[in-house]
Amino acid sequence: MSSMSTEPIRFDTKIAVLLREDLEPWQRLNVTAFLVSGLGTHVPEVVGEPYEDADGVPYLPMFRQPVMVFEATKETLTTAHARVLSRALPRALFTSDLFTTGNDRDNRAAVGAVPTAALDLVGLAVYGPRNAVDKVVKGARMHP
Repeated sequence: MSSMSTEPIRFDTKIAVLLREDLEPWQRLNVTAFLVSGLGTHVPEVVGEPYEDADGVPYLPMFRQPVMVFEATKETLTTAHARVLSRALPRALFTSDLFTTGNDRDNRAAVGAVPTAALDLVGLAVYGPRNAVDKVVKGARMHP
């Protein structure tokens, strides 16, 4: 096992999830799980090393930094979406239509059937430089 440093780790990047404030608790959890699953596949540097317990049992690697979860009105979410697109940051989205589908093929078809400006967003995940992500989620509040 490698030696552990006690120096604090500071990240110049941020992972943020923005949820629409009117979601049911089960929807918040489901949307968050789906949204963050996209980031690790597209931005491999956000994933750390595999885990192992003291008995040598291996576990999958996870994000190397915290995921900040925010909530906002539908209007703020729409503004955040425009900001993330204008900054060309890695992003994942979840629309209300995805609550009625049950698989990846149907999810992609549901998103693909709606023009960008008409997407009924309920969640957005974004990764990038801390200051850029902060600007994207401006107007949102930390999830309680």
